[in-house]
Amino acid sequence: MVSIDPNTKEIVTTGRRKTAVARVRISPGAGKVTVNGRAFDNYFCLEDQRTVAMQAFVVTDNENKFDVRVKVSGGGLCGQAVALRHGIARALVIVDPEHRPALKAAGYMTRDSRQRERKKYGQPGARKRHQFSKR
Repeated sequence: MVSIDPNTKEIVTTGRRKTAVARVRISPGAGKVTVNGRAFDNYFCLEDQRTVAMQAFVVTDNENKFDVRVKVSGGGLCGQAVALRHGIARALVIVDPEHRPALKAAGYMTRDSRQRERKKYGQPGARKRHQFSKR
């Protein structure tokens, strides 16, 4: 989903990874990022997650040029960070279509569609089997 909010002139996009969904609103600003109403550094505690989430800005040289408001739900923090990156990449393409080749080459425009495998009945996990007994 990609759209422009007519009231606030923000670009609204959606990024996904596993079961995590990030609804991203991007507008010109000083680089302030809020996630679920909390500060970015407060929400993503690990440096790796913060780095992954902001990679789309680094590739396009747009650090500290846009304010980002995100509502993220589902999954874990790592999946949410990748979903946020996907949503930001989609928004940057709407801002300037010239960014698309760089973001596509880095792999940020493609949704990572891998899902966890379901647990099968009669077994302890998705792939794990009960221990074999010869007798």
